[in-house]
Amino acid sequence: MSSSRYRIEHDSMGQLKVAADALYGVQTQRAVENFPISDLRLPRSMIRALGEIKLAAAAINQELGLLDEKHSSAIQQAACQVIDGCCDAHFPVDIFQTGCGTSSNMNCNEVIARLAMQGGIKVHPNDHVNMGQSSNDVFPSAIHIAACQVVYERLLPALQHLGNTIEARAEQLDSVIKTGRTHLMDAMPLTFGQELSGWASQLRHGRERIEDSLTRLQTIPIGGTAVGTGVNTHPEFGQRVATHLGEQTGIAFLRMDNCFEGLSSQDSAVEMSGQLKTVATSMMKIANDLRWMNSGPLAGLAEITLPVLQPGSSIMPGKINPVIPEAVAMVCAQVIGNDTTITIGGQSGNFQLNVMLPVIAHNLLQSIELLAGAAMTLADKAIKDFSVNTDQLQITLEHNPILVTALNPLIGYEKGTQIAKKAYAEGRPLLEVALELTDLSEDRLRKLLDPSALTLYRGNTDQ
Repeated sequence: MSSSRYRIEHDSMGQLKVAADALYGVQTQRAVENFPISDLRLPRSMIRALGEIKLAAAAINQELGLLDEKHSSAIQQAACQVIDGCCDAHFPVDIFQTGCGTSSNMNCNEVIARLAMQGGIKVHPNDHVNMGQSSNDVFPSAIHIAACQVVYERLLPALQHLGNTIEARAEQLDSVIKTGRTHLMDAMPLTFGQELSGWASQLRHGRERIEDSLTRLQTIPIGGTAVGTGVNTHPEFGQRVATHLGEQTGIAFLRMDNCFEGLSSQDSAVEMSGQLKTVATSMMKIANDLRWMNSGPLAGLAEITLPVLQPGSSIMPGKINPVIPEAVAMVCAQVIGNDTTITIGGQSGNFQLNVMLPVIAHNLLQSIELLAGAAMTLADKAIKDFSVNTDQLQITLEHNPILVTALNPLIGYEKGTQIAKKAYAEGRPLLEVALELTDLSEDRLRKLLDPSALTLYRGNTDQ
């Protein structure tokens, strides 16, 4: 590398070459050289959250009389560029780095300092940009801020959209009767609307769980600095920064009651990941139900036909696959795997500091983004426009011997079993066999075995 392509910078460990056009400095360069592990970099939402912390910190340090207006203004203007995504290319540090995120915190400090100095002001990344802060309170605070923002901006609206789409289809198909299934085997009938209402209820409860967890994720340990005691910072700094962040973002962030917890653990992130795993479990159930109902079209259930989106085989002409439910199921598997990583990461709070923060951040934010994208895709490309094969539904209803369950109070379980087995064995409609083996009239049997009557909800709600 020629001298015109790099500059020499120094820190407490000595000198190092840094690319001439890089906004970052020597500590970031050391991290780049120390951690050539993956191509995974800090998520955009984390970079934004770090920038928001630096902006709020500069403003509060000026209010407290610790930073002059000139430096504060320069830092805040530079932080805005980081928040807006103008500098993402200058955040090259690998996710797999120092466990508390020092390298990424310093990366942000150096970028902001260099941008601020473009106005002719000498700004130091540690003394000015990082004033009143430590990586140990900044990075866990940034995880909470980033996760909250993406949940509010992306995930909750996406889950609401998916839930609304399912509810609309449930209402539309409320009178369409189908064969129920338990253990994948024929069971008593229900309506499509009833079946889909179960999906909608799962998603509604999933949103409620996430919203409940947000109350803890919205607390941040900023101001705890190195070990939670707040050394080297003003006693009002943390609370004021949290309030400022709330005004900046529109999210009611609060200073954590106990910063020792906030630095040494990631329990709120682990909790949120668990809620994401629950939503992923619900969405995988929905995706697999769609795959089963769409199976066939000749040798499967063939109850519905999903929208035709692309050829399903490179060798079998005309084959169409349930590609959207399959993609969603893979997303759910990834989220469930991410939860395991986050859980292990959460255990790694050794004494006063958790040392798996970057990988927790990566996995948590990836899970949120993946679920948001999957929810929108499942709603718009699978559930909204699937068609129901009513002829197939009617055939299976007419030949479903399990309907004999409705006769149990009149003829008993053993007689019902005899009728069901005979109908199965001879492939005959249940009504015919029941007429032969009972003394019930055809009119009464038709009423008792009417699938629409059997779908009436008998619970204690108005559903």
